[in-house]
Amino acid sequence: MNTIAIIGASYLQRPLVEKAKEMGLRTICFSWPEGAVCKNICDVFYPVSIVEKESILSLCQKEKIAGVCTIASDVAAPTVAYVANKMGLIGNDYETAVCANNKYLMRQAFMKAGVACPKFVCVDNGAEFSFQNEMTLPLIVKPSDRSGSLAVAKVEIWEELLPAIRNAQDVSFRHQAIVEEFVEGREISVEFISYKGKHYPLQITDKVTTGAPHFVELEHHQPADLSQMMYEQIYAITTKALTALGVTNGASHSEFKITDDGRIVIIEIGARMGGDFIGSHLVQLSTGYDFLRGVIEVALGDFKEPVLPEYKCSGIYFLSADTEQVKYYIEHCRDYPEIVMAEQTDDVLRHITCSSERSGYFVYQATEKYKI
Repeated sequence: MNTIAIIGASYLQRPLVEKAKEMGLRTICFSWPEGAVCKNICDVFYPVSIVEKESILSLCQKEKIAGVCTIASDVAAPTVAYVANKMGLIGNDYETAVCANNKYLMRQAFMKAGVACPKFVCVDNGAEFSFQNEMTLPLIVKPSDRSGSLAVAKVEIWEELLPAIRNAQDVSFRHQAIVEEFVEGREISVEFISYKGKHYPLQITDKVTTGAPHFVELEHHQPADLSQMMYEQIYAITTKALTALGVTNGASHSEFKITDDGRIVIIEIGARMGGDFIGSHLVQLSTGYDFLRGVIEVALGDFKEPVLPEYKCSGIYFLSADTEQVKYYIEHCRDYPEIVMAEQTDDVLRHITCSSERSGYFVYQATEKYKI
């Protein structure tokens, strides 16, 4: 029986562990015990931080793993690449994984390759800065290396800039903030899977957020309501951006904005499957392609080109103080055959500032976009 290592053991990795076990693989997970829901379902659990790449490598060598992977975790991606590189397994180059986990390095790679992205500046902790002669309001401030809309803020006046930068630096692992021009437009994300340098498009997702100042995701819907020509353009830009970043293997999640005049601007790429159930559930519901299985097959060197037999709509609605109507559908999900999953995770409904503050969700599959 082949053994696969999964970096991380939170709820994000649970679908991956379950899929690997369904495929008859022996699973080992690495994570701190707190919040490690997978420790009770994987075959072996090691209480090791996902950033302790040397310790994880040593344990993976002892376990004689056949592959290593993760989903929906930017922090875990460099460790996945490091272990894969050191053991001669399939994975991205370690430097690529580090670059994809740093929005500043990522933007530099995009600019070098001629991929349109927002104008930006990186601010290190304690560094002096002045943008009034270089950039115009409004601006977006975010940590250089976090996800889930954590510490993301839209700055409308110059007096708000310094507090936003300090907040982003405080939560950044590198204590860096990215300050970038605000691009007004429609938000989408793009799911790809890659194998040995060849990139395969899977789906484009429409995104609905809270808007300014934090832009936390409230809804995702597949497929995006775009023309075939726009799909082709977005897929071509994504392919170019993945190549520029050096991504060669595994899932990727790319975020774009489309301006009113049709300009396609890349915001960032995660060298991992999209979170919010986008990769783990929505892609398969809308296309029929088992994205989780694909990620595992890449890691094991047994990848098969994607076949997309299903053409349905899928999506997710998240519960918060601003979306109280979602609670009714969660509570009455059995009355709606389109709803395939539903859960309320917290009794308190908040006006959210990051994705971890959401209080529940429901996932649907339908012949058309499900509106509430």
